[in-house]
Order: sequence, then structure tokens, then C-alpha cells
Amino acid sequence: MKLKRANDRYLAGVCGGIAEYLKIDPFWVRFIWAALTLVSFMFLGLIIYIILWIIMEPPDE
Repeated sequence: MKLKRANDRYLAGVCGGIAEYLKIDPFWVRFIWAALTLVSFMFLGLIIYIILWIIMEPPDE
């Protein structure tokens, strides 16, 4: 199974896609991403999100 962005999304589907790939609830991926973003003063979390948004394939239609 390839890592793809998800249709179940709030912004770009990155967290939802990671959750689908890992077969876990998207809430936990979003929670960890939000915590990382807040702890790093927005820098690290946003950079990682943007990079994943660019390299992950779009969801299947």
C-alpha cells in the first residue's frame, strides 16, 4: 500500500493519508502533528506538513 493523501481531510489530506497507511484513527495523527507544531513554535510541524503535501500522491478518486 502506497502512502497517499486522503479524501478524509481538513486541509490537504496529509494526516488522513498517514492514518490510513498506518491503519489508525486520523485523530491521533492530527493530535501528534498539532503537538509537534505547537512545541516547535509552528516551524517544524509546518515544514514537515508542506514537504509531505508535495511528495505524497493525491488520493484515488
